[in-house]
Amino acid sequence: MAIKKIDKLKYLIEKEGSMRVPAVVFANEKIFEKIVEDKSLEQLKNVASLPGIVGKAIGMPDIHWGYGMPVGGVAAFDAEEGIIGPGMIGFDINCGVRLHITSLVFEDIKDKIDKIVKKMFELIPAGVGLSGHVELGKKEMKNVCEEGARFVVEKLGFGSPDELENIESYGCIEGADFSAVSEKAYERGRDQLGTVGSGNHFVELGYVEKVFKKDIAEKWGVFEGQVTLLVHSGSRGFGHQICEDYLKVALRWCEKNRAPLPDKQLAYMGINSSEAKSYISAMKSAINYAFSNRLIIAHYAKKALADALGIKAESLGWKLIYDVAHNTAKFEEHFVDGKVRKVVVHRKGATRAFPKGHPELPGKHREIGQPVIIPGDMGRYSYILVGNEKAMDESFGSTCHGAGRVMSRKQAIKSARGRDIRQELLKKNIIVMAREVHLLAEEMSDAYKDVADVVEVCEEAGLSLIVARLKPVGVIKG
Repeated sequence: MAIKKIDKLKYLIEKEGSMRVPAVVFANEKIFEKIVEDKSLEQLKNVASLPGIVGKAIGMPDIHWGYGMPVGGVAAFDAEEGIIGPGMIGFDINCGVRLHITSLVFEDIKDKIDKIVKKMFELIPAGVGLSGHVELGKKEMKNVCEEGARFVVEKLGFGSPDELENIESYGCIEGADFSAVSEKAYERGRDQLGTVGSGNHFVELGYVEKVFKKDIAEKWGVFEGQVTLLVHSGSRGFGHQICEDYLKVALRWCEKNRAPLPDKQLAYMGINSSEAKSYISAMKSAINYAFSNRLIIAHYAKKALADALGIKAESLGWKLIYDVAHNTAKFEEHFVDGKVRKVVVHRKGATRAFPKGHPELPGKHREIGQPVIIPGDMGRYSYILVGNEKAMDESFGSTCHGAGRVMSRKQAIKSARGRDIRQELLKKNIIVMAREVHLLAEEMSDAYKDVADVVEVCEEAGLSLIVARLKPVGVIKG
C-alpha cells in the first residue's frame, strides 16, 4: 500500500483501489514499526472503502488488528446517506473507563493494599459468566437500557446524582429502545450489572504519581499522592449478543442490497434503513447498560475500600472525575471539507476528546475540556488527559483509548511460559488477583505498547493534553 510520512507524527495511506477517502495514522516511528506488523492498516483501508465515509479513516497510536475495523480506529459517515456497522463499534459496546479520586493519600493505604485488593475481589464479581449483585426483570432492564445511569442512581440506589454530569452524555444516550433487543441478549444481561468480566477489563487501585498540568488538575481536585480508583468494563454479554445479532442482520442487508463489502466482518446497513434504526436503538441500550454497569462496580469498589480501611464510606472523599466510552457510534456535528456536517462517528477503541467550549459538555467541563481517562497496563501506569481543540480538526474530536496490544493473547501466553507474572508484579509493589491465572500472561506489560509513548503522540499531535500519570498498586481481573 502507498504509505507516506507527512509529518513527524502522521502517516498517510493515499487513496487507491476501492478506497473512497484516504486514511491517516497518528504514530511516531517507534510505534509505527509495531503497527505495520499486523493487518490493522489493511483493515483501515477497508473501512476507507465503505460507502458514505467522509474526511479520512483514522488510526490512533494504539491501533491494532481487530474484528473488521482495527481497534484504535475512528471513521465518520454521512448521517443522511451513510451507513452504520456493528463490527465498527465492536462486540463490547461501550467498553469504557471511569476514574474516581479520593481525599486519601498513598500513605493512608500503603500497609493495607493486600487487604483492599482482597476485599474488592470478594465484593466485585470478576470473570466469565459470573452474576452481579443486581438481577433485573424485563421492566427494570428496559429502564436501565432507556434511562441509563439516572435510573440506577434514582431508583436502584447506587452512586449519587452529582455523578451524572461527570459521565459522557450524562450516562444516557437518548433514543435507546429495549424492544430492539433480543430475548437472548436480555437473558445474558439481566444478572451481569456490576460485573467486570475478563480479558483486559479490571478494577485498579492506584495513586497520582505525577501532575503535569497543575492548573487543570487543581480544578478537578487532583493532586500528587492522591489515591485513585479506575474501573474498566463494558456491556458484558448483553452488548456482545446485540453485536452478534445485528451482524447477521447487517450481512443480510448487504446481500439483499448487493452492497460493496470489502470484508464480511464490516457488514453494514444503510443509515436510514429499518434495520439500521433497530440496531441503533439496541446499541444505545447497550451503551446505557455499560454506563450503569461501571457505576455499580464503582459502588462496590468504594465499599471495599472503606471496609478494608475500617472507615465510613463518607470519609473517603469519593469523587467521580469522569466516565468515558470507547466503543460507540454517535451522531455529531463536525467540520468536514470546510462545512459543518452531521455525521455518525464510529469510535472503536478510541475516546471522545471534546475541547473546552464544546456545547455538548456540561458547565464545569465546558470551562476546562473533557477529561480523557487512558488506562495503560497493570504493570506500568495510566493517564488522565483533557480534550484539545485540534482533535476537532484532525480526528472528529477523538483520541487514543489505551496502550494497544503488540501481542495476541496466544502470543502473550507463549511468551510468558516459565514466568510468574504475579511475582514479577509483586516485585514492583503491585498486588494482582485474577480468577484465571492465564489472564496475567495475556495482560502482562510486554503484550502492550508503552502507554506513555501513545499519550505523548496524542499530545504532540494536539489531540489531547496530558494532565497526570497514575501508578497502580492493586488490581483485580476476571
